Parts: sequence; C-alpha cells; structure tokens
Amino acid sequence: MALHFVTDDASGAGVGDVVVLTGPEAHHAAAVRRVRVDEPVTLGDGRGVWLDGVVTAAAPKQVDVRVTGRAEIPAPSPRIVLVQALAKGDRDELAVQAATELGVDVIVPWQAARSVSRWDAKAEKGLARWRTIVREAAKQAHRAWVPEVEGVARLADLVARARTANVFVLEPSAVERLTAVASDPLDDRDVVLVVGPEGGIAPEELDALRTAGARLVRLGDTVLRTSTAGAAAISVLSASTGRW
Repeated sequence: MALHFVTDDASGAGVGDVVVLTGPEAHHAAAVRRVRVDEPVTLGDGRGVWLDGVVTAAAPKQVDVRVTGRAEIPAPSPRIVLVQALAKGDRDELAVQAATELGVDVIVPWQAARSVSRWDAKAEKGLARWRTIVREAAKQAHRAWVPEVEGVARLADLVARARTANVFVLEPSAVERLTAVASDPLDDRDVVLVVGPEGGIAPEELDALRTAGARLVRLGDTVLRTSTAGAAAISVLSASTGRW
C-alpha cells in the first residue's frame, strides 16, 4: 500500500499540481520512510480531501508530489465519539491510538472523579500530546478524516452531551449489552462511548449520566482495561452500523 501523508496544502491541490512537503513531514517521508522518486503515495488534508500522487523529488527537507487523482471523502455519519477518562501511565494514550486506527471521529479527554492522572495545569500539554498521537495514527491507518480532539471534559459536560446525543456508558455491572443496543437502528445524532478510568466510573457519575439519558451497557462477561474497552466498543459499532 502507498505511503500516506497529511498536509494542509492538499486542500486546494488538483490533478497536475505539485504538493510540496517540508518540515517534519518531509523528513519523515524521505529520511524515515525512504520514499523515492516515481514512488506512488497518497496525500490528505485530514478533512476529507484525498489525493493520489507520484513523488518527483525527495530530499530530507523537501519532498515534491505531483497529483494524479483527487477525491473528496464525506465525513462519516453518525459520528462515533470516544470520551476517554484520563488514566495513569500510557493507558489513555494507547486507547486514543487504537480508537483512531479503528475509526473514531471525535475524542474527548475526561477528568473523571477516579482518574489517577490529573492534567489540571498541564491540560494544553496533554491535549497537544493526544493530538500528535491521533494525527500519526490516522496517517498510519490511511484515514481521510483525522479525528478531532476536544478540550478536557468534566461531568457537567458529559451530562449536557447525554441530552443531545446517543450516549453509551461502558459499565461492567450494566444489564444491557452493547451488542444488543447497537443492533437497533440509530438516528443521525452522535454516538458517544464513555470509558472510565482504572478504578471505574464513580456511582455519582453513573447516576448523573443515567438521569440525563445515557444508557449503561457492558461489552461482555469480562472486565476490560481502560486502554482496550473503547477500542472493543468502536469495533462493535463499526460492524453494526455498516462501517465495516
């Protein structure tokens, strides 16, 4: 499969144009991936534009790609949104990476009551880190749309979302299974998956979300880690909604 790169310059490019990669993207293409002249590649802007192209020049500081084809891929609907609780170590980052590869459309970091990791004063740094992970994972997965990473959410933000979207809270003690819920036709509102931290979602958080209209669901008979629960749920939804 051709290598894929993301650049804002892809937005306005058409067949016959030359898109120039510079900076880290050029270094990655030429020095890391060893792209060569005449090699076919694909380019995108992360917002639906998809270009086929051929490398015409390759150097560590600049890679030129002549566009041979252009398409515009519509955004998926309904969107799949992952609300991922902050977790210790790199578990939340692993969750974000896997979710991106599997097709999530929006990622929302959540400062849950039981989150061991606390961003607080370093929220901007954390968001920048997640956005970098998402961008690289989207390139690896050859995605036309790079998922959006929203600002850090609090419980009140999730409660408000539960009133306007299809919100499913992953909870091992729930009676309903996500597989059963996902088999019912969904409307065009966002489908939001809420994943708690290592210690689980606090009872008061579950009560507030349920009261606002969220549905508590479980994936099966086993308890998954916070790093894998979201990925498993996205797979179920991708199959049930026809994405896969």
